[in-house]
Amino acid sequence: MPKIKTHSGAKKRFKISKNGKPLRGHANKSHILTKKTTKRKRGLRKTSVADVTNQKQIKRLVPYK
Repeated sequence: MPKIKTHSGAKKRFKISKNGKPLRGHANKSHILTKKTTKRKRGLRKTSVADVTNQKQIKRLVPYK
């Protein structure tokens, strides 16, 4: 069996946790930050687990991560 190619966009966006769940960063943290509160921006820094409906697809895109 040949190796599966990793999706270049997905490898930059997702990380797999120790338990095998895909982690993702939050959106809306790159620009127009003046109107967002400090609390909101601080919350956007943290990673969160990807939704259950997308986990199977993400694991397929980054098989060796």
